Parts: sequence; structure tokens; C-alpha cells
Amino acid sequence: MDTDMNIRTLFISAKTLRRELESSPNPTGSDYQENLQAAIINLEECRKIADRISLFSPNETEEDISSGDLQYLLIDYYLADMMLKDNAANRKLVLRRAQEAYERYLCLLDTYSMLNARDRKLLEKFLGARDEFSLIPTNDPAARRDTKIARYKQENELKLKLEFLGKVPMELQGDDAALREIVLAEVQLCVHHTFHSLDIIGQELKILALMPSTPPPGPEDRAADYRERNGQLGHDYSDRLDPSLSRLLNKGKAGPILSKDGKPLKPFTLLDSRQTVRDGVFRPDHSLPTMTIDEYLAEEKRRGGIIEGGGEQSGRPAEPDEDNLDKADMETMKARDWDEFTESNPKGSGNTLNRG
Repeated sequence: MDTDMNIRTLFISAKTLRRELESSPNPTGSDYQENLQAAIINLEECRKIADRISLFSPNETEEDISSGDLQYLLIDYYLADMMLKDNAANRKLVLRRAQEAYERYLCLLDTYSMLNARDRKLLEKFLGARDEFSLIPTNDPAARRDTKIARYKQENELKLKLEFLGKVPMELQGDDAALREIVLAEVQLCVHHTFHSLDIIGQELKILALMPSTPPPGPEDRAADYRERNGQLGHDYSDRLDPSLSRLLNKGKAGPILSKDGKPLKPFTLLDSRQTVRDGVFRPDHSLPTMTIDEYLAEEKRRGGIIEGGGEQSGRPAEPDEDNLDKADMETMKARDWDEFTESNPKGSGNTLNRG
């Protein structure tokens, strides 16, 4: 009796948490994950108790299961459904555990002959190739459409049946046969959802198999790798865009100025080091502009980088020059030639193919 009360309490608690998770507005929040893990733990404990007390036996039939124990057929289905919502880092392991829970659920129903002929064929197809299981054939568009339509109709029928049974009058709530019919309808609807979830799990496992085993480097790793390839990871490395004072003095060339014998290794200029260091400390953090905007535009114009003209003025014809007599005579002759051409060739005179 204590064991029966324990499994009933855990199962009711898990179902309550499951309903709260389905209506949760923030699936990524910490509270959501805590309730999810609590529901998973309760369901796993229910499954352990059911196995320990041999709640279901392969020697029994559906009629041998009491109406109160019939609901525990859904333990593995609820467990797999909760596992798929887990945001664990190892997604492949989560999918495998959910796949195993769905398989236990279907095999348990098959043991009690609670699967119809269509679902039994789907179970055999899944057991033959778990990772290749697919509800809809990918090479036949007509078969894909027919399968989607058939499964959509089947799901609607099961939902309507479950909804109708859930609205039975209160006086029938104590009827053992009515309660049994409600649980069996939910079991059949969960079978429908199970095969759909197994199809999605198989597709996701194929995608994960194509992904690299190691995660891609992040922005910081890529930046460090770039600096390492370019030899910029020394002790004097800085993210500052402006060159350091030592680089300014050495013109970007590192190394000593004098050899051990006192001979100069590269040209250098003697400066007031204290004043130079002081100027480097109190100078701005950014590079100051070397010219004004007007000076820049003037330089670009001198180099030919600015195109003048355009706008509305460019579309207006140029006014004729009255002092250019030769050009005026040329325009007059051109206008006369065009007038003579239009008089000798009226509009439409050339289109004689379609005339009656």
C-alpha cells in the first residue's frame, strides 16, 4: 500500500509539473529548468518502482490491468517528452535517452497488444533502423502529402475523442469504464505523438552527426590565433591601436640600438627622454586629425577624386550660342532635313503588312 501511494504521488506531481511547464512563458529560465528536472526525477522514480513491483507483466493482457494502474503506461512517454525539453550541453545524449524512453513505451503497449496494425508496422520499421526512421518517404512527394493528411486526420480524431470523453458529466466520473476509456484514448494519442517525435529525433541526430566534434573557436580564440600567427603575442603586446612610445622611437624595429662593442646597429636620434616620455603620457588616447575637412576636400578635388556636375542642371539642354553662325546654320539644315523626311514619309506609311 505504501508503494502504491508513493508511485501515485510521484506520478501526480510529475503530471502537475508537466502542465505547468507547457504553459510556462519562459522555457529558458532557471525556474523552468528546475521544474523540468524535478519532473524527470519523479518520472524516473515512478519507472523504478513500477519495475521493482512488476506492475506490468508480459503474461497479462489489457483487461488484466486495473483502471487505476492503466495510467502508469504513460510513464515512459511523459519521461521522454520531458527529456526533449532539457537544455543540456550534450544534446546527442539527451536525444538518445528520449529515444530509448519512447521505445520502452511502444514496446510495452505492443506487449499488451494495444497497438493497431499501422502502428505495429511503424514500430517494426523503427526497430529495424532507429536512426533512419522516418514517417514520410522523402523520394515521393505524393506519398508525403498523403501521409501528412492521414496523420493529421488521425490526430484530430484522437483529440476530439479525448476532449469529448473529458467532458463527461460529473455523475460518470466515478464510472470505472468511462475513466478507462479516457486513459486508453490518451494512450492512443500519445502513440501518435511518439512516432512523430521519433521522426524528429532521427532528423536531429543526422544533423548532429554532420557537425564537428569540437566546438568552433570563439571571437577571443580567433583573435588570439591571429595575433599568434603574426607574432603579436609578446610581452609588449597591447590592444592599443596607436603605436607605443618604444615603437615610435625605434620606428617599429625592436632590438638594441648599440652592439656590445658600442657600435650603432641602426640610425637613432638623441632626444630629451624625460620630455618625450612626458608627452607620451599626457597625449590623447586617439589619433588626432592631420587636416580639416575643407583641406581634405580641396586635396581630393586636386587629385581628381571629386566629380562635379550632375543634378537637375545636367539634364537641361545647353542654350545655343547666337554668335556661333556655323553651328546655327548646321542646326537649321538638320531641322529642314527632318521636316522634308517627315513630309515624304508620313506616320504609318511603312506598316503595310496588315492592311486589308
